[in-house]
Amino acid sequence: MPVWEWLLDAAGALLLFVLLYGVALIVRRRVLSRNGGTFEVSYRVRPERAGRGWLLGLGRYSGESLEWFRIFSLSPRPKRVWERSTLQYAGRRDPEGVEQMSLYPDHVVISCTTPDGDVELAMNPSSLMGFQSWLEAGPPGTDWTRSPR
Repeated sequence: MPVWEWLLDAAGALLLFVLLYGVALIVRRRVLSRNGGTFEVSYRVRPERAGRGWLLGLGRYSGESLEWFRIFSLSPRPKRVWERSTLQYAGRRDPEGVEQMSLYPDHVVISCTTPDGDVELAMNPSSLMGFQSWLEAGPPGTDWTRSPR
């Protein structure tokens, strides 16, 4: 078999792989959002360096927890999960410097505190309103005067 035929076969196989990966990402996103309550949210995994460490993803409300899925992963399981009872909204700010290139154009950065430390998320203003409503809509009997565990 000549080299050019081998290269053509390899290019075709690579193109097929990329196409299948794209279709799998679309199907995964549809499956994750079929129950509603999903929105685009980025999560900052490395807050040490200013403006760096952002990963694009999807958030999904699932009962008393917020699940975060990486956008380019095929895993059906969330990468991070935060319980409503342990999340506390601390404030918001506009993206600065390099963050403007890393995040979606209309997203704002929010800070939350958890028992494990601070968490930074980025979402659009309408998703932020839904997030704040979800945080405040705790189950009946929630004691709003105590701090989270």
